[in-house]
Amino acid sequence: MPQTDKMLEIQDLLQMYDSGAVFTAFDTETTGLNPEEEKILEIGAVSFDRLGIRARYNVLINPQRKILPEITRVNGIDDAMVSGKPVFAENAGHFLDFIKGSVLIAHNAPFDLGFVNTELSRINLPPLQNETADTLKLSRDMLPDLGKYNLQFLAKYFEINVVNAHRAEDDARVCMEVFLNLLDKIRPEKPEPIEPQTTEQAQ
Repeated sequence: MPQTDKMLEIQDLLQMYDSGAVFTAFDTETTGLNPEEEKILEIGAVSFDRLGIRARYNVLINPQRKILPEITRVNGIDDAMVSGKPVFAENAGHFLDFIKGSVLIAHNAPFDLGFVNTELSRINLPPLQNETADTLKLSRDMLPDLGKYNLQFLAKYFEINVVNAHRAEDDARVCMEVFLNLLDKIRPEKPEPIEPQTTEQAQ
């Protein structure tokens, strides 16, 4: 199950980011919406810290079932693309190594965490214990008048370039950029430098 008790708030995240913590923005593409019945098709992730992007991760996963046409219409992933690809169990170790010790960032994090943790439980591995932040929740809290909070709308709002919507790696990158923009919104502005004043000496 998602580790919702570990969700972090924006002030904590800003302090961690400025202190040099490592973050991993990640996204999953799936065969459906219910993690108990469906499978992960793709995982994309971007590791970053205050100095910039550290590494990228992207893998297509064979769900060992047919991908429905309506799913392909959303994310562009079809049966041919995952045929012969490793199953989740073969990828799990690589993904866990990639995110080890980092703070996870996802848009609608309970969804992605739910899928990853369900897949982990199927291969008798424990759920993720990483501290986590949800850019969907953060954006709703910080931008209450925005109205829409899907990733593509937030990308437009923050003027973030979307290259390949609904593919995991690009969605992870956009999620990272939304997160960084949210941090900037609460970062204290540096005061304008005060010009030194000169006073005329009394004659």
